[in-house]
Amino acid sequence: MIGTAKLRIFSEMTYYEIIKLSKESIYRLNSAGFKMKDWQYLELYEDYMSMHHAGEKMTYIVNVLHERYHVCERKVYDLVKRFGQNCTIDAA
Repeated sequence: MIGTAKLRIFSEMTYYEIIKLSKESIYRLNSAGFKMKDWQYLELYEDYMSMHHAGEKMTYIVNVLHERYHVCERKVYDLVKRFGQNCTIDAA
């Protein structure tokens, strides 16, 4: 339990209830500069890290990830840069 509210399965919760429950986490992620849709690219970044550690060239990695995840090459470069940065609180 969180406070006096009982947790229900997310499929039974309203949009408001989920946000209310997650308010602190959302605030902290937002303060650290996270974008709400970043979770969609976690596998892409994990694939990037594997290929990078295997010694593949950046241009090749970007081309493969662009094809595999159906995002533009610029998006891959931006994600790699953003995911590799250190978090700073209250960064906008």
